[in-house]
Amino acid sequence: MAYIDESGRAETMLGQVLRRLRPAAAAEVARGYSAAAKEMTVRDALNSALDEEMSADPSVFLMGEEVGEYQGAYKISKGLLDKYGPDRVLDTPITEAGFTGIGVGAAYHGLRPIIEFMTFNFSMQAIDHIINSAAKSNYMSAGQISVPIVFRGPNGAAAGVGAQHSQCYAAWYAHVPGLKVLTPYSSEDTRGLLKAAIRDPDPVIFLENELLYGESFPVSAEVLDSSFCLPIGKAKIEREGKDVTITAFSKMVGYALQAAEILSKEGISAEVINLRSIRPLDRAAINASVRKTNRLVTVEEGFPQHGIGAEICMSVVEESFEYLDAPVERIAGADVPMPYAANLERMAVPQVDDIVRAAKRACYRAVPMAAAA
Repeated sequence: MAYIDESGRAETMLGQVLRRLRPAAAAEVARGYSAAAKEMTVRDALNSALDEEMSADPSVFLMGEEVGEYQGAYKISKGLLDKYGPDRVLDTPITEAGFTGIGVGAAYHGLRPIIEFMTFNFSMQAIDHIINSAAKSNYMSAGQISVPIVFRGPNGAAAGVGAQHSQCYAAWYAHVPGLKVLTPYSSEDTRGLLKAAIRDPDPVIFLENELLYGESFPVSAEVLDSSFCLPIGKAKIEREGKDVTITAFSKMVGYALQAAEILSKEGISAEVINLRSIRPLDRAAINASVRKTNRLVTVEEGFPQHGIGAEICMSVVEESFEYLDAPVERIAGADVPMPYAANLERMAVPQVDDIVRAAKRACYRAVPMAAAA
Protein backbone atom coordinates (compact mmCIF):
# COMPACT_ATOMS: atom_id res chain seq x y z
CA MET A 1 0.00 0.00 0.00
CA ALA A 2 1.26 3.49 -0.80
CA TYR A 3 0.58 6.88 0.75
CA ILE A 4 1.08 10.39 -0.68
CA ASP A 5 3.18 12.69 1.47
CA GLU A 6 3.04 16.49 1.52
CA SER A 7 5.37 16.75 -1.47
CA GLY A 8 3.13 14.55 -3.58
CA ARG A 9 5.58 11.65 -3.48
CA ALA A 10 4.23 8.13 -3.18
CA GLU A 11 5.63 6.34 -0.15
CA THR A 12 5.21 2.72 0.96
CA MET A 13 3.63 1.98 4.31
CA LEU A 14 6.89 0.36 5.46
CA GLY A 15 8.87 3.35 4.22
CA GLN A 16 6.60 5.75 6.10
CA VAL A 17 7.14 3.86 9.34
CA LEU A 18 10.91 3.62 9.00
CA ARG A 19 11.73 6.79 7.03
CA ARG A 20 12.99 8.75 10.02
CA LEU A 21 15.37 5.99 11.14
CA ARG A 22 17.76 6.26 8.17
CA PRO A 23 19.72 8.86 6.24
CA ALA A 24 18.47 10.09 2.89
CA ALA A 25 19.10 7.93 -0.14
CA ALA A 26 22.07 8.58 -2.36
CA ALA A 27 21.74 9.09 -6.10
CA GLU A 28 20.82 6.02 -8.12
CA VAL A 29 23.64 4.14 -9.81
CA ALA A 30 22.95 1.85 -12.73
CA ARG A 31 24.51 -1.59 -12.47
CA GLY A 32 24.68 -4.62 -14.73
CA TYR A 33 26.74 -7.51 -15.98
CA SER A 34 28.27 -8.10 -19.38
CA ALA A 35 26.43 -10.64 -21.48
CA ALA A 36 29.82 -11.83 -22.67
CA ALA A 37 30.93 -12.93 -19.17
CA LYS A 38 32.11 -16.55 -19.04
CA GLU A 39 32.47 -16.89 -15.27
CA MET A 40 30.74 -15.42 -12.23
CA THR A 41 31.41 -15.63 -8.51
CA VAL A 42 28.68 -16.80 -6.19
CA ARG A 43 28.83 -13.35 -4.55
CA ASP A 44 28.07 -11.66 -7.87
CA ALA A 45 25.37 -14.21 -8.65
CA LEU A 46 23.60 -13.29 -5.42
CA ASN A 47 24.06 -9.57 -6.01
CA SER A 48 22.80 -9.67 -9.59
CA ALA A 49 19.78 -11.79 -8.70
CA LEU A 50 18.82 -9.35 -5.92
CA ASP A 51 19.34 -6.38 -8.23
CA GLU A 52 17.26 -7.80 -11.06
CA GLU A 53 14.37 -8.91 -8.86
CA MET A 54 14.28 -5.57 -7.01
CA SER A 55 14.26 -3.80 -10.37
CA ALA A 56 11.45 -5.98 -11.71
CA ASP A 57 9.20 -5.84 -8.65
CA PRO A 58 8.89 -2.73 -6.44
CA SER A 59 7.42 -4.83 -3.61
CA VAL A 60 10.78 -6.58 -3.10
CA PHE A 61 13.03 -5.13 -0.41
CA LEU A 62 16.12 -6.20 1.55
CA MET A 63 16.45 -5.93 5.31
CA GLY A 64 19.23 -6.91 7.71
CA GLU A 65 22.32 -5.89 9.62
CA GLU A 66 24.82 -3.86 7.56
CA VAL A 67 23.08 -4.56 4.23
CA GLY A 68 22.95 -0.85 3.30
CA GLU A 69 25.69 1.60 4.22
CA TYR A 70 28.28 -1.17 4.66
CA GLN A 71 26.97 -2.95 1.52
CA GLY A 72 26.63 -6.27 3.33
CA ALA A 73 28.93 -8.10 5.72
CA TYR A 74 30.07 -10.15 2.70
CA LYS A 75 29.39 -7.39 0.13
CA ILE A 76 26.40 -9.28 -1.27
CA SER A 77 24.29 -6.11 -1.38
CA LYS A 78 27.00 -3.90 -2.91
CA GLY A 79 25.49 -0.98 -4.80
CA LEU A 80 21.88 -1.73 -3.89
CA LEU A 81 21.42 1.10 -1.37
CA ASP A 82 22.64 3.66 -3.89
CA LYS A 83 20.35 2.28 -6.56
CA TYR A 84 17.15 1.62 -4.61
CA GLY A 85 17.41 3.88 -1.59
CA PRO A 86 16.90 3.32 2.14
CA ASP A 87 13.19 2.48 1.81
CA ARG A 88 14.11 -0.75 0.04
CA VAL A 89 17.56 -1.53 1.48
CA LEU A 90 17.04 -1.31 5.23
CA ASP A 91 19.87 -1.32 7.76
CA THR A 92 18.63 -2.73 11.07
CA PRO A 93 19.85 -2.84 14.64
CA ILE A 94 21.35 -6.10 15.91
CA THR A 95 17.97 -7.61 16.68
CA GLU A 96 17.10 -10.62 14.53
CA ALA A 97 13.79 -11.16 16.33
CA GLY A 98 12.80 -7.56 15.62
CA PHE A 99 13.58 -7.24 11.93
CA THR A 100 12.43 -10.78 11.12
CA GLY A 101 9.08 -10.01 12.72
CA ILE A 102 8.82 -6.78 10.70
CA GLY A 103 9.60 -8.76 7.56
CA VAL A 104 6.93 -11.39 8.22
CA GLY A 105 4.37 -8.66 8.93
CA ALA A 106 5.30 -6.89 5.69
CA ALA A 107 4.84 -10.17 3.78
CA TYR A 108 1.35 -10.53 5.31
CA HIS A 109 0.53 -7.18 3.67
CA GLY A 110 1.71 -8.12 0.19
CA LEU A 111 5.35 -7.01 0.17
CA ARG A 112 8.19 -9.40 -0.66
CA PRO A 113 10.88 -9.05 2.01
CA ILE A 114 14.34 -10.59 1.80
CA ILE A 115 15.69 -11.00 5.33
CA GLU A 116 19.47 -11.38 5.55
CA PHE A 117 21.04 -13.10 8.52
CA MET A 118 24.74 -12.40 8.96
CA THR A 119 24.91 -16.13 9.68
CA PHE A 120 22.06 -18.61 10.01
CA ASN A 121 23.29 -19.34 13.52
CA PHE A 122 21.74 -15.98 14.41
CA SER A 123 18.39 -17.06 12.98
CA MET A 124 17.87 -18.88 16.27
CA GLN A 125 17.00 -15.47 17.70
CA ALA A 126 14.15 -15.26 15.18
CA ILE A 127 13.04 -18.87 14.84
CA ASP A 128 9.63 -18.25 16.41
CA HIS A 129 8.77 -15.75 13.65
CA ILE A 130 10.13 -18.08 10.95
CA ILE A 131 8.29 -21.21 12.07
CA ASN A 132 5.21 -20.13 14.01
CA SER A 133 4.42 -17.01 11.97
CA ALA A 134 5.85 -17.44 8.46
CA ALA A 135 5.67 -21.22 7.93
CA LYS A 136 2.26 -21.92 9.47
CA SER A 137 0.13 -18.93 8.52
CA ASN A 138 -0.96 -20.10 5.06
CA TYR A 139 -2.23 -23.41 6.43
CA MET A 140 -3.81 -21.91 9.56
CA SER A 141 -5.63 -19.29 7.48
CA ALA A 142 -6.97 -21.89 5.04
CA GLY A 143 -4.93 -20.29 2.27
CA GLN A 144 -6.13 -16.75 2.91
CA ILE A 145 -2.70 -15.48 3.98
CA SER A 146 0.37 -15.85 1.77
CA VAL A 147 3.79 -15.17 3.22
CA PRO A 148 6.17 -14.44 0.29
CA ILE A 149 9.40 -13.95 2.23
CA VAL A 150 13.01 -15.12 1.79
CA PHE A 151 15.36 -15.74 4.70
CA ARG A 152 18.93 -15.89 3.37
CA GLY A 153 22.54 -15.86 4.56
CA PRO A 154 25.58 -18.08 5.12
CA ASN A 155 24.97 -21.50 6.66
CA GLY A 156 27.27 -24.23 7.94
CA ALA A 157 30.96 -24.25 8.71
CA ALA A 158 33.22 -21.39 7.64
CA ALA A 159 36.77 -21.38 9.05
CA GLY A 160 37.92 -20.77 12.59
CA VAL A 161 34.72 -19.21 13.91
CA GLY A 162 33.84 -21.76 16.58
CA ALA A 163 30.76 -23.79 17.43
CA GLN A 164 28.29 -20.91 17.68
CA HIS A 165 28.97 -19.72 14.11
CA SER A 166 29.48 -23.02 12.27
CA GLN A 167 26.28 -25.05 12.40
CA CYS A 168 24.33 -26.34 9.41
CA TYR A 169 20.59 -25.67 9.72
CA ALA A 170 19.42 -27.57 6.65
CA ALA A 171 17.87 -30.41 8.64
CA TRP A 172 16.35 -28.00 11.21
CA TYR A 173 14.36 -26.02 8.68
CA ALA A 174 13.68 -28.94 6.33
CA HIS A 175 11.73 -30.54 9.17
CA VAL A 176 9.04 -27.82 9.07
CA PRO A 177 5.93 -28.02 6.84
CA GLY A 178 5.25 -24.69 5.17
CA LEU A 179 8.88 -23.83 4.50
CA LYS A 180 10.89 -24.39 1.33
CA VAL A 181 14.62 -24.92 1.87
CA LEU A 182 17.14 -24.24 -0.92
CA THR A 183 20.87 -24.98 -0.87
CA PRO A 184 22.72 -23.61 -3.92
CA TYR A 185 26.23 -24.71 -4.89
CA SER A 186 27.27 -22.95 -8.10
CA SER A 187 26.64 -19.48 -9.51
CA GLU A 188 23.97 -20.96 -11.79
CA ASP A 189 22.23 -22.51 -8.77
CA THR A 190 22.49 -19.26 -6.85
CA ARG A 191 21.04 -16.97 -9.53
CA GLY A 192 18.28 -19.33 -10.58
CA LEU A 193 17.20 -20.44 -7.12
CA LEU A 194 17.31 -16.99 -5.49
CA LYS A 195 15.12 -15.58 -8.25
CA ALA A 196 12.72 -18.49 -7.78
CA ALA A 197 12.71 -17.95 -4.01
CA ILE A 198 11.90 -14.24 -4.30
CA ARG A 199 9.05 -14.92 -6.73
CA ASP A 200 7.60 -17.79 -4.68
CA PRO A 201 4.40 -17.17 -2.69
CA ASP A 202 5.66 -19.16 0.31
CA PRO A 203 8.45 -18.58 2.86
CA VAL A 204 11.82 -19.82 1.62
CA ILE A 205 14.97 -20.60 3.61
CA PHE A 206 17.95 -19.86 1.35
CA LEU A 207 21.10 -21.44 2.76
CA GLU A 208 24.33 -20.06 1.30
CA ASN A 209 27.92 -20.96 2.17
CA GLU A 210 30.43 -18.30 3.17
CA LEU A 211 33.38 -20.20 1.71
CA LEU A 212 31.68 -20.33 -1.71
CA TYR A 213 31.09 -16.56 -2.03
CA GLY A 214 34.43 -15.96 -3.74
CA GLU A 215 34.33 -19.10 -5.90
CA SER A 216 33.89 -18.59 -9.66
CA PHE A 217 31.81 -20.88 -11.85
CA PRO A 218 31.18 -20.88 -15.60
CA VAL A 219 27.81 -19.42 -16.60
CA SER A 220 26.00 -19.48 -19.91
CA ALA A 221 24.19 -16.64 -21.64
CA GLU A 222 20.94 -18.26 -20.53
CA VAL A 223 21.99 -18.04 -16.87
CA LEU A 224 22.92 -14.38 -17.26
CA ASP A 225 19.55 -13.50 -18.78
CA SER A 226 17.32 -11.57 -16.36
CA SER A 227 14.46 -14.00 -16.99
CA PHE A 228 16.52 -17.02 -15.87
CA CYS A 229 14.94 -19.00 -13.06
CA LEU A 230 15.32 -22.55 -11.76
CA PRO A 231 12.44 -24.75 -10.55
CA ILE A 232 12.24 -25.35 -6.81
CA GLY A 233 12.37 -29.02 -5.86
CA LYS A 234 14.48 -30.27 -8.77
CA ALA A 235 17.96 -31.75 -8.31
CA LYS A 236 20.73 -31.57 -10.90
CA ILE A 237 22.97 -34.42 -12.01
CA GLU A 238 26.37 -32.72 -11.96
CA ARG A 239 28.19 -35.81 -13.20
CA GLU A 240 26.75 -38.98 -14.67
CA GLY A 241 27.96 -42.40 -13.55
CA LYS A 242 26.92 -46.03 -13.35
CA ASP A 243 28.58 -47.58 -10.27
CA VAL A 244 27.56 -45.46 -7.26
CA THR A 245 25.30 -42.46 -6.57
CA ILE A 246 26.66 -39.62 -4.41
CA THR A 247 24.14 -37.03 -3.16
CA ALA A 248 25.34 -33.69 -1.78
CA PHE A 249 24.32 -30.06 -1.36
CA SER A 250 26.00 -26.68 -1.02
CA LYS A 251 29.79 -26.83 -0.56
CA MET A 252 29.77 -30.62 -0.34
CA VAL A 253 28.83 -30.85 -4.05
CA GLY A 254 32.32 -29.64 -4.89
CA TYR A 255 33.83 -32.25 -2.60
CA ALA A 256 31.67 -34.95 -4.18
CA LEU A 257 32.84 -33.94 -7.65
CA GLN A 258 36.47 -34.07 -6.53
CA ALA A 259 35.86 -37.53 -5.05
CA ALA A 260 34.22 -38.69 -8.28
CA GLU A 261 37.27 -37.60 -10.25
CA ILE A 262 39.57 -39.59 -7.94
CA LEU A 263 37.28 -42.62 -8.12
CA SER A 264 37.25 -42.51 -11.92
CA LYS A 265 41.00 -43.08 -11.94
CA GLU A 266 40.39 -46.29 -10.03
CA GLY A 267 37.69 -47.55 -12.36
CA ILE A 268 34.66 -46.47 -10.32
CA SER A 269 32.07 -44.38 -12.17
CA ALA A 270 30.27 -42.13 -9.66
CA GLU A 271 27.09 -40.20 -10.35
CA VAL A 272 26.97 -36.92 -8.42
CA ILE A 273 23.59 -35.38 -7.61
CA ASN A 274 23.44 -31.73 -6.55
CA LEU A 275 20.25 -31.69 -4.47
CA ARG A 276 19.73 -27.90 -4.82
CA SER A 277 16.47 -28.19 -2.88
CA ILE A 278 16.19 -29.88 0.52
CA ARG A 279 12.48 -29.24 0.97
CA PRO A 280 10.89 -30.24 -1.33
CA LEU A 281 13.39 -33.04 -1.93
CA ASP A 282 13.72 -34.49 -5.43
CA ARG A 283 13.09 -38.08 -4.38
CA ALA A 284 12.36 -39.13 -7.95
CA ALA A 285 15.82 -38.07 -9.19
CA ILE A 286 17.57 -39.75 -6.25
CA ASN A 287 15.70 -43.02 -6.63
CA ALA A 288 16.12 -43.08 -10.41
CA SER A 289 19.87 -42.74 -9.96
CA VAL A 290 20.05 -45.44 -7.28
CA ARG A 291 18.05 -47.81 -9.47
CA LYS A 292 20.75 -47.31 -12.09
CA THR A 293 23.88 -47.49 -9.89
CA ASN A 294 22.52 -49.78 -7.13
CA ARG A 295 24.61 -47.97 -4.50
CA LEU A 296 24.27 -44.75 -2.52
CA VAL A 297 26.56 -42.42 -0.58
CA THR A 298 24.98 -39.37 1.07
CA VAL A 299 27.16 -36.37 1.99
CA GLU A 300 26.31 -33.42 4.26
CA GLU A 301 28.14 -31.03 6.59
CA GLY A 302 25.56 -31.17 9.37
CA PHE A 303 25.26 -33.52 12.31
CA PRO A 304 24.46 -37.15 11.40
CA GLN A 305 21.48 -37.79 13.69
CA HIS A 306 18.12 -36.97 12.04
CA GLY A 307 20.01 -35.42 9.13
CA ILE A 308 19.37 -34.99 5.41
CA GLY A 309 21.26 -38.21 4.66
CA ALA A 310 18.96 -40.14 6.98
CA GLU A 311 15.90 -38.84 5.12
CA ILE A 312 17.43 -39.72 1.73
CA CYS A 313 18.33 -43.20 2.98
CA MET A 314 14.76 -43.78 4.16
CA SER A 315 13.36 -42.60 0.82
CA VAL A 316 15.55 -45.13 -1.00
CA VAL A 317 14.64 -47.91 1.43
CA GLU A 318 10.93 -47.18 0.92
CA GLU A 319 11.03 -46.87 -2.86
CA SER A 320 14.12 -48.69 -4.19
CA PHE A 321 15.29 -51.16 -1.53
CA GLU A 322 15.30 -54.12 -3.90
CA TYR A 323 17.73 -52.27 -6.21
CA LEU A 324 20.44 -51.82 -3.55
CA ASP A 325 23.50 -54.04 -3.90
CA ALA A 326 25.25 -52.61 -0.81
CA PRO A 327 24.38 -50.82 2.43
CA VAL A 328 23.88 -47.06 2.13
CA GLU A 329 26.92 -45.05 3.23
CA ARG A 330 26.35 -41.78 5.10
CA ILE A 331 29.03 -39.08 5.37
CA ALA A 332 28.27 -36.24 7.78
CA GLY A 333 29.88 -33.85 10.22
CA ALA A 334 31.13 -35.18 13.54
CA ASP A 335 28.48 -35.42 16.25
CA VAL A 336 30.12 -32.70 18.37
CA PRO A 337 29.97 -28.89 18.53
CA MET A 338 32.43 -27.45 16.02
CA PRO A 339 35.95 -27.24 17.53
CA TYR A 340 37.82 -23.95 17.24
CA ALA A 341 41.31 -25.43 16.69
CA ALA A 342 42.04 -25.72 12.96
CA ASN A 343 43.27 -29.33 13.12
CA LEU A 344 40.20 -30.47 15.04
CA GLU A 345 37.87 -28.41 12.86
CA ARG A 346 39.11 -30.25 9.78
CA MET A 347 38.41 -33.58 11.48
CA ALA A 348 34.86 -32.47 12.33
CA VAL A 349 33.70 -31.79 8.76
CA PRO A 350 33.61 -34.22 5.81
CA GLN A 351 36.65 -34.31 3.54
CA VAL A 352 37.08 -35.58 -0.01
CA ASP A 353 38.93 -38.66 1.22
CA ASP A 354 35.96 -39.61 3.40
CA ILE A 355 33.70 -39.64 0.35
CA VAL A 356 36.21 -41.68 -1.67
CA ARG A 357 36.50 -44.29 1.07
CA ALA A 358 32.72 -44.54 1.46
CA ALA A 359 32.21 -45.02 -2.28
CA LYS A 360 34.85 -47.74 -2.32
CA ARG A 361 33.14 -49.53 0.56
CA ALA A 362 29.83 -49.35 -1.29
CA CYS A 363 31.50 -50.85 -4.35
CA TYR A 364 33.27 -53.51 -2.25
CA ARG A 365 36.62 -52.11 -3.25
CA ALA A 366 37.87 -51.52 0.29
CA VAL A 367 37.95 -53.24 3.66
CA PRO A 368 34.70 -52.47 5.57
CA MET A 369 35.07 -50.19 8.61
CA ALA A 370 33.94 -52.91 11.04
CA ALA A 371 36.55 -55.34 9.73
CA ALA A 372 39.28 -52.66 9.82
CA ALA A 373 38.44 -51.93 13.47
